[in-house]
Order: sequence, then structure tokens, then C-alpha cells
Amino acid sequence: MQDTEMQFAKRLQPLQSNVFADMDTAKTKALAASKELIDLSLGSSDLAAQPHIIDAIAKSLDDPSTHGYLLFGATIAFRTAAATWYEQKFGISIDPETEVLPLIGSQEGTAHLPLAILNPGDYALLLDPGYPSHAGGVYLASGLIYPMPLRAENEFLPIFSDIPVDVLNKARMMVLSYPHNPTAATAPLSFFKEAVAFCQNHNIVLVHDFPYVDLIFSDETAPSIFQADPEKSVSIEFFTLSKSYNMGGFRIGFAIGNADLIRALRQVKAAVDFNQYRGILNGAVAALTGPQTGVQTAVATFKRRRDAFIGALDNIGWHVPTPQATMYVWAKLTDAWRHNSIEFCTKLVQETGVAASPGAGFGKSGEGYVRFALVREPLILEIAVQRIAEFLK
Repeated sequence: MQDTEMQFAKRLQPLQSNVFADMDTAKTKALAASKELIDLSLGSSDLAAQPHIIDAIAKSLDDPSTHGYLLFGATIAFRTAAATWYEQKFGISIDPETEVLPLIGSQEGTAHLPLAILNPGDYALLLDPGYPSHAGGVYLASGLIYPMPLRAENEFLPIFSDIPVDVLNKARMMVLSYPHNPTAATAPLSFFKEAVAFCQNHNIVLVHDFPYVDLIFSDETAPSIFQADPEKSVSIEFFTLSKSYNMGGFRIGFAIGNADLIRALRQVKAAVDFNQYRGILNGAVAALTGPQTGVQTAVATFKRRRDAFIGALDNIGWHVPTPQATMYVWAKLTDAWRHNSIEFCTKLVQETGVAASPGAGFGKSGEGYVRFALVREPLILEIAVQRIAEFLK
């Protein structure tokens, strides 16, 4: 029998290189070499979901009516809870029937949305560095990416006037995400107003990925895109319960936005999946409508960790700006490693057991940086910095 080579779609080619898969291999090797792993590479909260959330899910298990498929109409309780949560937080009215869509995490939504917006050859304007699934969804839709560089001198905000005219003529969507992963930068409402006006002028869909809505370490609140676009003229915003409510493993999020965009994304999802188990949505309703003390505790916990980690870095001479949001520290590498963040992170975990994310994994403009996730208690974070100090020597 003659051997034949299996052929795959060209859209998979940009997805073959995955820095985070390579880092996972490096972590596995470190464990095999008996290194004690301190994994600060993944933004997966180590905190537990609140008891009232778990209780709502647990009670659902004994209810046979929750064991079947869950279609859109049966998600109305969750959609209403999400709309009410949003209205109470931002003061803007939301129609739970036409302007809210349940998601299997916001990552699923941002990855599927390009299928509803882009034709092959259309451009998506993405933050560079940015969250990898934003690019992955564009590639799967056979779209093109124009990276908008984020630089420290511009407070890690894109400069819209730098986008070439020929790109704008073929641009169909822009993706923003503030507070930002990986840089931990925040954006003022004036920036969002500028973005909305820009997208309105160029007939571009404005996507705002908003997982860190609550992880702010000051008295200020992170703006919603609809405070700049209250008519929901061009915008859609993605939320997740992974960060605020420590429900990452439950895979639950939602989109709020322009009714036409919500309808289009719903059409894509209908061809791909049903919704989650109803018990998970019941837990999410409990999270959104119940006591918010768990959110406040999570914010205070990550703030303490930030202060401990930044202080420890200062003590070893690695001076990093103090982030005002998220669960990350975005650290600029020394000159010796400025052009090879992947090698830095690979050798760091192999020699010390401390795992971090190379900036290059988030885009070309991320090179020269490394991202640490504050997902361990302060004492462990300080031990990690001690190991880093030995490595740097």
C-alpha cells in the first residue's frame, strides 16, 4: 500500500508554533529533573470559588431536569443575571434577550467572533503584545492581522493614526483588552471614546475583551466600552467569571453588545456547540447575584501578592513598574536577554524551577519582556525571586 501524506487546511499553519506548548515541555523536563516547580506562567487563579457558588452547582446535580441539553431559550436566567450585573456596575441598560450571549469562557467567544465578521483577506487590528486566542480566531477565519504595537512610552496604548490607509480599507474588526494581558496596562475612558469614534468612522467592529473588569488595585473602576458607545453602535464586550469569581475551570463567560453582533456570534456557536451544563450556569447566577465579598477578597489577595513580588524584585535590583490592575507583572528583561525572552524563560525553569511566560509568546512587540502571574502566595513568590536572583548571577 502506497504511503500518502495527509493534507491539512492552510489556516492551521500559523497555529503550529506555540510558545506556551514549548514552555509546557520545559516545565515537564524541569519536573523530571527533580526541580521544585513554581509555576508563574499561567494566569489561572489558585483561589477557590465561593461556597455559595459551589453550593448552587452541587444542588443542581440532584435535579434530573438539569441533565439534558441546554438551548438558548433555557439560559434566560443567566442572561438576565448578566444584564442586571452589568447595569448595576455601569449604569447602562442591557436587553437580556437580544444583547447577551452565554459563552464557554470569553476565550471561546473572542476566537469564534472572527468567523462571523471576517471574509478571507479581511484585516483584524490586534494589540501587540496581546492575548494569543485573539490572533488564533483570526487565522481560523482566514483573516489577516495588523498588529498595533504597544510601547511603554505610549503607556501600552495603540496609536490609531499609525495604521496604514490600505490596511484600514480592508479592516473589519479591532480587538482591545484593558486592563491588559500581558502588560497589566489600564486605559482611560477617553481612550475608549477615541477608539469608538475611530471604528465608527471606518465601519469597523470594536471588540473589547474584558476579563479583568474587577482586578483593579485602586479606587477607580475599569471603563466598559459601552460607556463610550452607549448606543452599542459598533461594539461587543466579553466577560468571564474565571478571574473575578475564580471559576476558570468551570468555563463560563458571556458577551454583551450590539444585537446584530450578538445574533451573528450566536449563529456561529449554534453550529459548533450547545451550552454548558445548566448547573454551571446556576453557579454563575449565584456568583453574579450573590455576595461580592469573594471578589473583594480576590482583589486584595492579588494586591498583596503584587506588592510582595515587586518588593522582592526591587531588592535584587530588578526594578519593575508597579501594575495597577490584573494578576500579572510585566517585567523588562536586562540587556543580556533583551532579544530572547524564550531562551530566558526556558533556562530559568530548567535551572531553577520557576516558570514564567516569554513576552515573545504574546507578539513581536512583547519581545524583551517576561510575564509573571501572581498565582502563588507571597512567601512562595519571594522564594521564586530568590531563585531568579541566583539565576541572574
